[in-house]
Amino acid sequence: EARRQRRLLLVVVCVALLLDNMLYMVIVPIIPDYIAAMRGGGGGTAGPSAPAGGNGSGGGNRSLLPARYPPASGGNEDVQIGVLFASKAMLQLLVNPLSGTLIDRVGYEAPLLAGLAVMFLSTATFAFAENYATLFAARSLQGLGSAFADTAGIALIADRYAEEPARSRALGTALACISFGSLAAPPFGGVLYEFAGKRVPFLVLACVCLLDGLLLLVLAPPGGTGARANMPVGTPIHRLMIDPYIAVVAGALATCNIPLAFLEPTIANWMKDSMGASEWEVGLTWLPAFFPHVLGVYVTVRLAAAYPHLQWFYGALGMAIIGASSCLVPACRNFGQVIIPLCGICFGIALVDTALLPTLAFLVDVRHVSVYGSVYAIADISYSVAYALGPIVAGQIVHTMGFAQLNLGMGLANVLYAPVLLFLKNVCQMKPSHSERNILLEEGPKGLYDTIKMEERKG
Repeated sequence: EARRQRRLLLVVVCVALLLDNMLYMVIVPIIPDYIAAMRGGGGGTAGPSAPAGGNGSGGGNRSLLPARYPPASGGNEDVQIGVLFASKAMLQLLVNPLSGTLIDRVGYEAPLLAGLAVMFLSTATFAFAENYATLFAARSLQGLGSAFADTAGIALIADRYAEEPARSRALGTALACISFGSLAAPPFGGVLYEFAGKRVPFLVLACVCLLDGLLLLVLAPPGGTGARANMPVGTPIHRLMIDPYIAVVAGALATCNIPLAFLEPTIANWMKDSMGASEWEVGLTWLPAFFPHVLGVYVTVRLAAAYPHLQWFYGALGMAIIGASSCLVPACRNFGQVIIPLCGICFGIALVDTALLPTLAFLVDVRHVSVYGSVYAIADISYSVAYALGPIVAGQIVHTMGFAQLNLGMGLANVLYAPVLLFLKNVCQMKPSHSERNILLEEGPKGLYDTIKMEERKG
């Protein structure tokens, strides 16, 4: 029964992560038309045209539909879309230290349920938004929900799957759901928006979110006698942040996601300017990358089960692949060539994430207290740093320095960071830390009765 409940909770967490990333990317083919209609540009009646500006699409390269809005008269629309896409990660970045501490204090299920409720409210707000301020509020609200749902969900998996290789398999499944949500959302949103109206994609996601929350309520009702009563006091997040091993892992997670976060809002315009790519080519650019990402997750899980002491090497190899692939992007001359380095980037990210997320839980187990809310809040902060900067900074870098220089810089950063993971080489040899419970158990006998019992155990 416990194993069955554990699997159902894994399903709940995977659906929550899938929904969060689908909502993050489902607005890619929709938001330009939204804003064009709001400013009275007749978004639905204009002919096909390229997305305006470097930050304009905020990842619009994944759209399978043509951008049906007229070019903006200035850069104001670019700024609006860039800020809108970054607002989720920015709020997530601010809330994560608080959410991690709260999760450590109250347990995993209640914050996960609260995060799903906020995501449901955010999705419903998107469906009925009629102005930019409401869209911004809905996007920011999603960041608040993600700070609780994502962190609590990953921490819950690490807690329920405490042994290896089951933990790596469960976290790998969650990462595959994240990838699928990000890559499937743009065509899902674009098709429903085109044929069923602007509200339907969001209402479908809201219904799935509601069902996921109800399933969580059945599995772990609030106020139930759960594991919280037996949870020790977690290590404060500020102490985890200064742990050198955790800091190295957090830096790797942020660095490896920068190429993806910076390419999403810039590669569409580069493809159109440099190779005359059509709308469908731009829209399909990222879709094939889902398969190498899942392959990377599978390969890393299998290797980690056979050679668990090489987790650091899998992460370093992934960063080297990301670096080499980023440097190859500007050399591509047609649509087919672009797909290859993008698949390499996603394959490398899968290696890094799948190897290092379980490493974070192991570091907490052996160096701190086995409570995982704060440490996975740090991981979420690492992702949020990359995705908060991407929609705002990437376009400016391309404008001032060029697309090739942006990719070479990102590739060089990953290649240079890969050797830093050597610092984690001896992590697998660490022993559990001396918590209060362990110290009490290891104390010597203090009386005749204790001495007799100790001798019996030795015998």
